[in-house]
Amino acid sequence: MPTMKPPTPYLPDASPALSQADQDALTDLYIRGTPANTLHAYERDLLYITAWKSARFVEALNWPECEATALAFILDHARDLNNALETDVARETAEALIAQGLRKSLACPAPSTLDRRIASWLAFHRMKNLASPFGSPQVKQARAKARRAAARPPAPKSQHPITRDVLEQLLATCRGSRRDCRDRAILMLGWASGGRRRSEITGLMREDVSLKEFDKKGVIWISLLETKTTIKGETPRLVLKGRAAQALMHWIEVGKIGDGPLFRPISKADRVLKRRLSPDAIYQIVKHRLKLAGLPENFASPHGLRSGFLTQAALDGAPIQAAMRLSLHRSMAQAQKYYDDVDIADNPATDLLG
Repeated sequence: MPTMKPPTPYLPDASPALSQADQDALTDLYIRGTPANTLHAYERDLLYITAWKSARFVEALNWPECEATALAFILDHARDLNNALETDVARETAEALIAQGLRKSLACPAPSTLDRRIASWLAFHRMKNLASPFGSPQVKQARAKARRAAARPPAPKSQHPITRDVLEQLLATCRGSRRDCRDRAILMLGWASGGRRRSEITGLMREDVSLKEFDKKGVIWISLLETKTTIKGETPRLVLKGRAAQALMHWIEVGKIGDGPLFRPISKADRVLKRRLSPDAIYQIVKHRLKLAGLPENFASPHGLRSGFLTQAALDGAPIQAAMRLSLHRSMAQAQKYYDDVDIADNPATDLLG
């Protein structure tokens, strides 16, 4: 009889009180109820945590984990190890992780990275219905101190926002090939629908696009399955109008997209393939169009479409609530940052000295 594979720590443990059918249903529920990106993050974090514990203590993970291990994890990731002695156990552990390709450098990781890995570790304990060591007063206090000690200004996800004038430069490089038609539609949809993320653009299916009102009103409705800030079934429909709607319609016609993925790779022979584009392809498209437009390749990233949309909305005086209905920002404070960057230059208090 084959041995049963132990359950993945980010899925619920088997319970003697449940039948196998109920256990399978519970596991399926967790998978369907957890965003795919979160599951991928769990996998990466589990790999990292397991490798760290093995390199640091030459032991496998314990369930539940002890407070000493949790505290060591925080301490190891709360300082720059470049200046640590070569015999420092934290440095030796970090070097082992670098050799495995799991860590980039000896520098102190960003607080957000540490927070995410701890959040994953907490989730693994919840899946096993166990108390987490990260809830103890000493560990919680150490985590808070580590976050404050390593605080740094958040680096922008895109060096510059792709505002309307920059977008026009990129669109001017899209001329007549199928690749040009596709890239024009991607750039316009990604910007005009509220600044879509890469995964949201590449995740679109032809069935998510409604053309019923295009002929009469020039409007296209887009249904996103889910986003970073919304869940399945609760993401509002988005609208494309004018040039953006026309660009998407042109791509659907030229690419003969009747069903399946909306945006697809194109061969060197300018033939549309059947599979979907990867999120990394959006990065390559933006980089390529920046180069063709005579701008530095690192001028902006795909997130510049999102930041550029909100920045332009602020420049044009659009109410922030209206912009957020398209960008789907959950936090007013997050969206307000783009408006603040614009508003502060026009603030009369900046001219008090004359």
